[in-house]
Amino acid sequence: MPITLPQTLPAFDVLRNEGVMVMSPDRAATQDIRPLRIGLLNLMPKKIQTENQFARLIGATPLQIDLHLIRMTEHQTKNTAAAHMETFYRPFAEVEATGEKFDGLIITGAPIEHLDFTDVTYWGELTRLFDWTQSHVHSTFGVCWGGMAMINYFHGVKKHILDHKAFGCFLQRNVDPTSHYLRGFSDDCFIPVSRWTEMRRDEIEAVPGLKLLLDSDETGPCLVEDAGRRALYIFNHFEYDNDTLKQEYDRDVASGTPINVPQHYYPHNDPALPPRNRWRSHAHLLYGNWINEIYQTTQYELEKIGQ
Repeated sequence: MPITLPQTLPAFDVLRNEGVMVMSPDRAATQDIRPLRIGLLNLMPKKIQTENQFARLIGATPLQIDLHLIRMTEHQTKNTAAAHMETFYRPFAEVEATGEKFDGLIITGAPIEHLDFTDVTYWGELTRLFDWTQSHVHSTFGVCWGGMAMINYFHGVKKHILDHKAFGCFLQRNVDPTSHYLRGFSDDCFIPVSRWTEMRRDEIEAVPGLKLLLDSDETGPCLVEDAGRRALYIFNHFEYDNDTLKQEYDRDVASGTPINVPQHYYPHNDPALPPRNRWRSHAHLLYGNWINEIYQTTQYELEKIGQ
């Protein structure tokens, strides 16, 4: 939460330049409190697991969150009961038709990174959603494949196939400590990575307006701010549970799929030992900072979002 200080007090500029959230008394006087409407476009097969992961993070702030679950209109899932989808999810076409607006929207990853974007069956509807966010969502957070898809659609940044899976818990460097989204972050942090593709640093840095926030020598860019589109793109998985990488590893071992032991994840690199969670605190920091930034900057009147 912000601290209110007179704008002429020297500490105001000092703290703001350090990335601390400060607010003038005039700005504070204009704020009202209402629930933040956050949408979750869930593209993952295990819907309930993914719901839990993101709800845990965005629900850990003092603010009231009104969460809405959204799915692609024609895309069917085989991993979640139809009754669950019917009860809790709305198709994007319905959301779009109502004209309703959201303070924030999370677009999850999807296990389709081997496909060209245009070969994805729901690509047409998804790109329509991307355009819709510019007038109906205050801040959008694209995660893993969702982030790759957004940065490709809006800026033409390509995803590149890796010759081996980036799999494990990898150290990330804090590139911009003054960013509001990295408030409270250490100089480096760990984050789970599970993907066969990568985005490249030089291609991101070549696009005006994109700002790299977290980066890794081992796995490349992690977190990118796109202020012009009011968006964040993260290519890794702060939302993962303690054992999500373990589940993926055990699944592949059981099916005979070649897979390396996830790096920097098991103590002594031994899959017989329980994995350690090395990212939980920074996961809460990032999503808490995102929710706080939305709260500080969104319109109180929902209909004014996107104007």
